[in-house]
Parts: sequence; C-alpha cells; structure tokens
Amino acid sequence: MSKDLTNSSIDRKNILNNNIAIQEVYEQVGFYGIKHDGKYRFTKQQVAQYYEVDIRTIDRLLENHKTELEQSGYELYTGQKLKSYKEQVVDFVKLAKEKGDVHDINVVNILQLSENELDSLSKSPQLSIFTYKAFLNVGMLLTGSEKAQKLRSAILDIVIDVLNKKLGGKTKYINQREEEFLPSAIREYNYRQEFTNALDFYIVENKFKYGQLTDKIYKSIFKENAKEYRQILKLNSKESVRSTMYSEVLDLIAGYENGYANSLKTEFEKSGRKLSLSEAHTLFTTYEKLTEATLIPLREKARSLMASRDLAFREALHEKLKDYINEVSTEDYDKFLGERSMDLEKRLEDNKDVFKRLKDR
Repeated sequence: MSKDLTNSSIDRKNILNNNIAIQEVYEQVGFYGIKHDGKYRFTKQQVAQYYEVDIRTIDRLLENHKTELEQSGYELYTGQKLKSYKEQVVDFVKLAKEKGDVHDINVVNILQLSENELDSLSKSPQLSIFTYKAFLNVGMLLTGSEKAQKLRSAILDIVIDVLNKKLGGKTKYINQREEEFLPSAIREYNYRQEFTNALDFYIVENKFKYGQLTDKIYKSIFKENAKEYRQILKLNSKESVRSTMYSEVLDLIAGYENGYANSLKTEFEKSGRKLSLSEAHTLFTTYEKLTEATLIPLREKARSLMASRDLAFREALHEKLKDYINEVSTEDYDKFLGERSMDLEKRLEDNKDVFKRLKDR
C-alpha cells in the first residue's frame, strides 16, 4: 500500500511517533545540529539550506502547518531560552574552530552558517527552531524540493526495513508482542468456553449457531464478520482469527461473550425451555440495545485501535472502520516494537513457572 506523505497527516504522524524508526533515520540520513535541552536543534536557515529551498518556503509551511510542526517539535525561541541557545551555538562554533575539527560530521552543518548569519543570530529577538522530528516533518510536507522527495523515499524504506527486522516479516502476529496479549488471550479463552457452553445448554441443536452468534459479536464490535476479517488480514483457513487480535479487542469480545451467555441463561430459566436460533438472534439484539450506553466507549476505542494499528503495522485497511483511523501513538510503537515487546514464544517460556503453579492449584 503506497503512502503519499505530503497528503496524509496520519502517515506522517505514524512515522514521527515511531521512535525506533526515527533513530534509524537519524543514523542513516544524518544532518546534525546543536544539542540543546536534550535534543538536536536546527535553525530555519539550516532547514532551508538542507532542502535547497528559499527560506520563504519554510515560512509558508509554518503558516499553513504550524500546529502539526509544533507537535513534532518546532518552537519559536525568545527570552532566556533564545539567549541560552545563542550562547551554546557561539560556544560550539568557537570550540570547533579552535580545535580545527571542521570536518567532523557533527559540526559541518553548523559551520555552514556564514559570519553574517551568525551575526544575525546574535541580534535576533526570536528564532525559529526545529527538532530533528520537526526537520523530518518539513521534508514530508515539501513538494518542490528534490532533496525532500528523496528523503521521503528513504524514510519509507527505513520504516519498512525496521519493521521487517524487528518482526522477521511476521506483521500478522504483531499483536502478540505486547505484554497484555497473553493474559487477555487466556481470559478470552475462558469466557469463550462459557459462551459456547451457554450456546449448547440454552439453544436448540443447530450447527450454525456458533458461527452466526460469534459473527454477531464481531459485527457489533468492529463491523466485520469472521470471513471479512480473514480476507482483510489475508488469513488462511487454518489460522485463528483471535490469535491476530489486539488485547483490547479480546477483552471486549470476552465481555460480550460473558454478558450474552448470562442473558441466554436468564431467558432459559424464565421460559423453561431451550431457545430457537432465531430467538437467540433476537435476544442478542435486545442484549446489544441494553448494553449500548455502557459499551459505546469501549467499542469506539477498540475500533480505533484496530483500524489504526492494522493500517500502520500490517498495511491492512478495514474499510468499514476507516472513519476510526488515527495515528498510532509513541506508546503503541514502544509496546509492539520497543524493549517491552517480545515474541509470544519467549513470553510463554519466561512465564512457564507461573503457568505450572496455576495448573497445580
């Protein structure tokens, strides 16, 4: 699925929120600035020089995309913050020249500032300053710069490469890498047993009841039945649908299964007989309406997480959920790709003693 970063703010934010990919971009692309307050900073002049555009082009971007660029780290320095930055730049340049270290890649871009520019820097009452992310954000927005176009292409290649290296190409099961997947999968499995038992005990024998009522739950939560979900994620007939679902979705499915199973039991006890499949469908509609107000916030969250993560991580578009697509947060990237993430097999191995204790209870 091709991405046009110049037109998609969500795609831009997804990349900028991916700190693992950004670090790789930094190492491969370079462009170094002054480290100030823990981050590399660049002046508007430096950014314009890098992309080989007139500084007025950067001004127009700031005017048209100010909020987005501020979110990615752009700031207008004034007062004490500006004074501190100016002093750091002057000290940096002076020290580099004294050491004769002008070929070091970390100082080349700073020393490209002419004497007039340094003089202007010292006199300016305010200064447009970009972090590395804001610098990349500019490159994602610029349409008239060949360097920006090449940078966008490099960024997209690096993002894909990072994802493949981290996951070994197995994006289908990226959901299993977060800490909460395993306990959520176990909980959902237990409630699934209660759900299927309820279908056995309280609905007359019918081979279609399991699939049809499971699809009722799926469609209520994320608007797709199991077949549609399989097609979107390209799952074969032997691959488990729920093994690809995120923990939040599994928790909500468990809630539906438990609540509906209880409704079946109540209706069975009230009528003193098993329900027909059509009556079970009607009961589900009633259950759905009764729980609507309670479940709306959880359902909205589940839809947004599924649609957004699958588009970013799996390049899978849930057409019926496209209105719920948002950027993937930095926390989510860390959850699925960072140090907290882990292959399910390794997590199972690390927790085998816990499972043994549970089994021996």
